[in-house]
Amino acid sequence: MKNIKKNKICSRCVLEDNFWTHLTFDKKGVCNNCTSFQELAHKTIFRSASVKKKILLKKIQKIKKSRTGSYDCILGLSGGLDSSYLAYMAHKWGLHPLVVHFDNGWNSEIAVKNIHSIVKKYGFELFTYVIDWEEYKDIQRAYFKASVIDIEVPCDHFIYATLYELAAKHHIRYILDGNNIASEFWGGTWKCSFPKLDLINLLNIHKRFGTVKLHTYPKLGFFQRVYYQNILGIQNVYLLNYIEYNQKKVKNLLKNEIGWKDYGGKHYESIFTRFYQGYILPIKFSVDKRMIHLSNLIWSGQITRKEALKVLRKPPYPLKDQKTDKSYVLKKIGFTEKEFEKIMKMPMVPHETYGTEDQKYSLIISVLKKIMHFVRIFKNSLSPSQ
Repeated sequence: MKNIKKNKICSRCVLEDNFWTHLTFDKKGVCNNCTSFQELAHKTIFRSASVKKKILLKKIQKIKKSRTGSYDCILGLSGGLDSSYLAYMAHKWGLHPLVVHFDNGWNSEIAVKNIHSIVKKYGFELFTYVIDWEEYKDIQRAYFKASVIDIEVPCDHFIYATLYELAAKHHIRYILDGNNIASEFWGGTWKCSFPKLDLINLLNIHKRFGTVKLHTYPKLGFFQRVYYQNILGIQNVYLLNYIEYNQKKVKNLLKNEIGWKDYGGKHYESIFTRFYQGYILPIKFSVDKRMIHLSNLIWSGQITRKEALKVLRKPPYPLKDQKTDKSYVLKKIGFTEKEFEKIMKMPMVPHETYGTEDQKYSLIISVLKKIMHFVRIFKNSLSPSQ
């Protein structure tokens, strides 16, 4: 009888070795991601409240002083927990963000209600960016046909590209980013993730499997990032790393303050994301993304390992809802049941198979990175006297 290799699971968190590249364990069975989190957290979120407050106030003042028009920053609002809390705090800090919502056709009703509750409560000006559905649908179909694992790349690329475009248009230097160490730390190479801003990979996949020309789809490749970040000076700031961020407490706060409603799992405010993480990843790729999300909460002291393992014994979300989502997604994206099942049975193809920015521009990127490094050193040397 053939021996079946059993996945090794960390004794501190709930990460399994088959989901990560270069995941190692010490003599006590603790993975290196646990160690990486602790090292970073002690330099950031685990610092004293007074130190974090000092850094936070300095950053907020810098953002406020940068204001040249109606806004001093820009904030992408999905109706999810991270962005909703960031919007709430931005109001408390006295910031004036241009609030942007990205309508890619997959918003849940709960997410939309959360967005309008926040905007109405705090008087934010809301800009809703509606992407061309035919272009976006064609890119999503191409990613399915390519059989790569990270089919969320088109959405994430679209969001960041739009934020930079709008920031440049309105002369805004700071993008408030809801990513945070307390709930979204990535200490290694996660099997289901690929660099979201690799434009070469995105365009190559679409060129091979797409059929609709991308006239309006926003792009943020390496050279666009150099322009926005190094010439215009636009930068992302992660302010949630300087305040307490306990998901359970934040949910209760937002529910009481604005009537915010929970939508289930992390990033499930999008119907497509819910179906991708809760159905496609486990069935096609044997990946349960809840492992990294729950491990993150273990590392930051928000849940116990026992609680995380209990969650993992349950389906990612109710089977009835999975069935409903499947029917909805297939109809909306234009796949028959037969076509979808054929795609689900295809083996995973590494993103790198379709080419990457590093492969195409390796020498140029290497030189530009060195130049940017020295520019940053030069700017920092001038900052004390400015």
